[in-house]
Amino acid sequence: MSEKSEKAGSAGATVHRLSEAMRLAKIAAADRGDVVIDMKEADRIRLELLAQDLQPVFDEVPADDPQWDFALSTGLQPRLWIDATAHVMMARDRRTYRFVRDTRLGRIVVAETIDIKPISDAVTAYIAERIVERERLLEGDLVSLRGGEPVANVPRQEAAKVPVSVQAAALAVPPRRSRWTGFVAGLVWFLIGALIACGLVLVLLQDRIGMVV
Repeated sequence: MSEKSEKAGSAGATVHRLSEAMRLAKIAAADRGDVVIDMKEADRIRLELLAQDLQPVFDEVPADDPQWDFALSTGLQPRLWIDATAHVMMARDRRTYRFVRDTRLGRIVVAETIDIKPISDAVTAYIAERIVERERLLEGDLVSLRGGEPVANVPRQEAAKVPVSVQAAALAVPPRRSRWTGFVAGLVWFLIGALIACGLVLVLLQDRIGMVV
């Protein structure tokens, strides 16, 4: 039993050393490729190494989560896509990994380093944050504003969950009057005043006519 365990341990160590040696060989080939072969091919090799390091993380992401791409594009500038807005690409020096994200305010650099491990950790943290955000969104209740159903039509059991202080504050706020309501009320009072004024004018005219006659 001891001999078998020792052989298994030595075999595992050999496989680990071999995988590390192959990884270092690929990095060295990419370094040589900066001069010998196309620059795009060197970028693709480095991004493939990053993808291999992130593969266990990709495998743990729920299959029913559609927001992830996890794909390597091989265009003019190879990119490792994480989702529709975030990807990893190589900088101009062909050795620096640059993890960027597109936002409404422009593109931001989330992480930038020449080592695979820090950029892999940054991508893993980003994936975890997005998954947590999605879980919180799915746990919350969505109120549909379509179909003509008023928002105030809330079941009693749901309304009972609202704190009393919030309900009292809602009742204390007076309803806002529409601008059209004030305009119509002013117009009505103006017409009433005009009719009263016309009536007074007619009465005065009748009195003067009677005195003249």
